[in-house]
Amino acid sequence: MKICVTAAGPDIDAAIDPKFGRCPYFVIVDSETMEYEAVQNSSMDASSGAGIQAAQTVSGKGAGVVITGHLGPNAVQTLTAAGIKMMTGASGTVRDAAQQYMNGELSEAGMA
Repeated sequence: MKICVTAAGPDIDAAIDPKFGRCPYFVIVDSETMEYEAVQNSSMDASSGAGIQAAQTVSGKGAGVVITGHLGPNAVQTLTAAGIKMMTGASGTVRDAAQQYMNGELSEAGMA
């Protein structure tokens, strides 16, 4: 499964960024191999609609789950429509967040 973590930098040891729509990078981690791909968030500086655009970017990369700090209602709606799980409560680096998810230590978000 592909795990998308909102990140402050473009690698697996970057700090988690708590903002979904306005984070600098999405780091997509393969849960089986821990290989990763960093994707620059092109909607980071959007005047509006950043959450929707970010959700579309993540969906286009085939992520099955997003790990972040905060999701706005439009991002939640778009991710839900794409069938992507949303998790919160991670801390540390992208690598830490992926491991916390695989260990079942995170809370599911967006169940409104």
